[in-house]
Amino acid sequence: MQARSARPLLHRLAALAGLCLLLSGMPAAGAGDDAQSEAQRTSPSGQDLSRELRLAAMIGDSDTAAELLDQGADVNAANDFGKTALMLAVEADSLETVSLLLVRGADVNARTAAGCTALTFAAENGHIGLSALLIERGAHVHDRTRAGWDALMIASRYGIDQMVEQLLFRGADAKASDREGRTALMQAAEKGHLRVVELLLGDGADVNARDDAQATALIIAADRGHAAVVDSLLAHGADPNARDELGDTALHWAVAGGHTAAAKALLAHGADPNLRDGDGVTPLMAAVTSRHNDLIGLLLAHQADPSLTDDDGHTAADLARASGNQEAVTALARP
Repeated sequence: MQARSARPLLHRLAALAGLCLLLSGMPAAGAGDDAQSEAQRTSPSGQDLSRELRLAAMIGDSDTAAELLDQGADVNAANDFGKTALMLAVEADSLETVSLLLVRGADVNARTAAGCTALTFAAENGHIGLSALLIERGAHVHDRTRAGWDALMIASRYGIDQMVEQLLFRGADAKASDREGRTALMQAAEKGHLRVVELLLGDGADVNARDDAQATALIIAADRGHAAVVDSLLAHGADPNARDELGDTALHWAVAGGHTAAAKALLAHGADPNLRDGDGVTPLMAAVTSRHNDLIGLLLAHQADPSLTDDDGHTAADLARASGNQEAVTALARP
């Protein structure tokens, strides 16, 4: 079969421009001009070749990429956002193109304007085979984006447990945090990725680490109602009574969200139903004001005190009457 033409569109346009110059009366090349000078006038610039290379990488066209590299395309030339051909090939999940670019000298640790690397792109897109190849070729597992995210945090957030395991094996730091103080464990807890949570805890992640809002992974998981993750975190020593910057505990958040299973797990592991937040609100009051009345009996059964008042002097029953929550009034009046 006849080989496909390797000459990109920009090359052909440049040749046409050269012909237009001749037709407009510009002097032709003299007899002393060599072939190289003529090629420079009619061939695309290195910048154009590099642009074509990125386009080829974007669609995983390794044959065209190889031809463009042979013609002089810069393997590490980036677009205005700092994306290189390697990064684009990673996003396209093209193992062949990624392998070619690495063999031809692509910088595996190049960064975009936002600090992203080929490895963080692999993590974001869940390309496990490519992340393994990149790490093998020297990708830095600790490099972070401008937001402070490393590949482990990204893979944890998306629940890519095989990649998390791979990164941890290669030395990724399970205790590292982003610019908001959030760790990979918190990212996984927020999304309810139980397998990832357990992998991180098994590798030494700090179960009681706090983000900039003083929230722990347990508080984050309880807020989202991920009962299985709550159970796992508690089993690994999470403090059930830790408070965030507003004074709320994981139980406050679970109750306010109506997450019964998470609330049961917290109470079973010693969460105090009588702790008050920064406004003096108890979990019992939170159940009343959020109208999650089915949780009132659960809290009372675990010694929640209905006589406690908030900072305005209101009991849970006062709040129930003020909001017209008659079901809560009845539940609180039961002996």
